[in-house]
Amino acid sequence: EYDGERNSEGERHGRGKARLPSGDTYDGEYEHGFRSGRGTYRFRNGACYIGEYLQNKKHGQGIFFYPDGSKYKGDWVNDQRHGYGEYTYANGDTYTGEWFNHNRHGQGTYVYKDTGSKYVGGWVDGNQEGEAELIHLNHRFKGKFWNGNPVGRGKYVFDIGCEQHGEYIQSEQEKGEGEEEEEPSFLVPKWKASEITKLTLWTPHGENPPSPREASLAAAGAEAVEERAAGA
Repeated sequence: EYDGERNSEGERHGRGKARLPSGDTYDGEYEHGFRSGRGTYRFRNGACYIGEYLQNKKHGQGIFFYPDGSKYKGDWVNDQRHGYGEYTYANGDTYTGEWFNHNRHGQGTYVYKDTGSKYVGGWVDGNQEGEAELIHLNHRFKGKFWNGNPVGRGKYVFDIGCEQHGEYIQSEQEKGEGEEEEEPSFLVPKWKASEITKLTLWTPHGENPPSPREASLAAAGAEAVEERAAGA
């Protein structure tokens, strides 16, 4: 069903409302029979898209509300999330950054709602990959990621002012009792610490340096770094 404007050729052209055979509805702009321009498309399953179209495809700026409660707001190209946008997931996590062919791809920030931790760095085909920072409440990891896991050399930076350098090596996951030997073991990244750098105290211009007591307290805190990094 269609209720709206048409051109001299009888094509849907201008503003109109349509109900599709699937039960979906569209209220927005048309050009020469195609959804083109701004409009609102409501899916029978509860999903909804509000934004720009080009020849029946989501193209330009738009917001998509998914049935599970998640939401994407950003760029679209040829019906795909493509360009720059923010995705709010059903569990409250968010990703803000670059997209390519519907996947997180390029540079972006993923924030984990439950812990407040966030990943800032590279993405490839939806996976964490490349140079990045994984930022936690009182420390952060700087290094490289591949397929969602840290790899190679990197460092943990602690808020008490010191750094632990090392590397992630791939170690085989130990088999549980009774597991088949033929089953392939999978690799898990394991942190191997190499050194803890001396505490570097940073003093902003115009402020007094810390007292000897403050410096000794900070230095004492460095002793717990290796244990904390292992837990991380």
